[in-house]
Amino acid sequence: MRIALGTDHAGFRHKEKVKALLESLGHEVLDFGTFSEEAVDYPKFVRPAAEAVARGECDRAVVFGGSGNGEAMTANKVRGVRCALCCSEESARLSRQHNDANVLSLGQRLVPEELALAIVRVWLTTDFEGGRHAQRIAQLDV
Repeated sequence: MRIALGTDHAGFRHKEKVKALLESLGHEVLDFGTFSEEAVDYPKFVRPAAEAVARGECDRAVVFGGSGNGEAMTANKVRGVRCALCCSEESARLSRQHNDANVLSLGQRLVPEELALAIVRVWLTTDFEGGRHAQRIAQLDV
């Protein structure tokens, strides 16, 4: 799978850990930055990652911030993106099963590193159930 990453300074450490995990699992990673903990504006890094998914250049994306809220809001402004802010393995599972989330947002200040890695693993391996959920997803981009 080809996966885009985007973060601000407050999610940088999680991004680096998730990037290493993804590469160890054999995924191709496109890292849109940021590349340090120096303060930056998250839309400059998150929007390009989300747009890569919307254009079909990447299968999915993971975005990071302090809380993950602003990053989810930014990603969801991109038509065709369904970004889920997750804080548990169950929220990640449901975001895929019911919402076909193609972007995951994680908050470094709210989700410990080991949990973040577990969330990413669940999110990557959970399939969309389709069925009754498909008609709902179709209504998002009207």
